Amino acid sequence: MLTELTHILSPYSAAWSGWVMMALLGLAVFSEYMQPGVITQAHTSIFAQTDRTYKDAPVNFFGQLLIAFFRIGTLAMGICMCMETDAPFTFSAFATIGGLTIAILLVKMLCNTLLDYTFMISRRFKPAYGQYGDIATVMTCILFPCLLVIQYLGNPNVCRWTVGIATIVFVFLWAIRMVRNYVRCARAIVYVGLYITTLEVLPLGILYYLSSKTISIL
Repeated sequence: MLTELTHILSPYSAAWSGWVMMALLGLAVFSEYMQPGVITQAHTSIFAQTDRTYKDAPVNFFGQLLIAFFRIGTLAMGICMCMETDAPFTFSAFATIGGLTIAILLVKMLCNTLLDYTFMISRRFKPAYGQYGDIATVMTCILFPCLLVIQYLGNPNVCRWTVGIATIVFVFLWAIRMVRNYVRCARAIVYVGLYITTLEVLPLGILYYLSSKTISIL
């Protein structure tokens, strides 16, 4: 049964949320169909001793695009379900949060490009960028079924804990990969810490803050 949120239209009770989750599942299935290994090899890659990502799978632009939208949509739905407000949730609010997620990801890409151009680290960090996608895919595949269960429970507190833990695990796995591959001295640890804080933790905090403001305005 739904909890106290049944008196308002929320992602737990709105019909559009179910259709969105079904569409996201379709994106994941079709992405794996169009590029075999985009999901299955991601799970293997994050536990590998060396960086490897889709090396034995044909590269398909649309397959990678679909899995990217699957990750973005699942994160946006998770943020929507974390919010608790007296105003009704609408599909437009979800779409706006999805747009904010895309915008922040684009800013991150630009920052990474600037960092790459400034310090000329393309060769060293190119494998890491592929590994980043693997970790994001795995964590999204874990988060997605959790959100399906939470939709039935209708409890935003459970959703906050779930999304929070998934975010912490994602940052932890990414930090471990960065440290294992690129830290050779104490100074490098400081650089990795700054990188994780400014280009991972801070954007996620900004995204959650902007999403809460967006929900309150809409």
